[in-house]
Amino acid sequence: MTPFETERLIVRDWTEEPADLARVFDIYSRPEVHRWLGGGTRVMDDPALAVERVRIWHARNAGHGGRYGTWAIQVRDTGRIAGTLLLKPLPGRDKGVFSDDIEIGWHLHPDSWGNGYATEAARGALERAFAAGLPEVYAVVFPGNEASVAVTRRLGMTPLGPRTDWYGGEELETFVLRRPS
Repeated sequence: MTPFETERLIVRDWTEEPADLARVFDIYSRPEVHRWLGGGTRVMDDPALAVERVRIWHARNAGHGGRYGTWAIQVRDTGRIAGTLLLKPLPGRDKGVFSDDIEIGWHLHPDSWGNGYATEAARGALERAFAAGLPEVYAVVFPGNEASVAVTRRLGMTPLGPRTDWYGGEELETFVLRRPS
């Protein structure tokens, strides 16, 4: 499924094809990517875990009827996957409980950093979310992740400061964008 496309990107479901699974492993096995991830994730240390991760994403996507998802960001011109785009309910303070707040997030491979892909993909997802009637979307960023803070600025998100509402109470820099009236 392809939820949407932008000028340079195709945002689509991850697949269990070998190239997708290799890229999932390559992204999520990197300490420089993992250091900014929360929610109890660990550095992927076995390629077989990529299959498990993709299956979890598919189940979540199906559970939301396609409204939200964890999708691959594919560069149109090269076919290369730049990373992952998230548009999903934020996990609450308690394990297994999700809030009504919706998160936008991005996890890009280091070889795709600095190209504007996170901003472009997130803009597309925000347009889609607001067109579907969502009133607001949050981004949560680990303190010190200046690259992601810069993406939130480019998206026009409003900083709310540090909050502990989600991800088991971890303190995260929080940003919001409300649907234009």
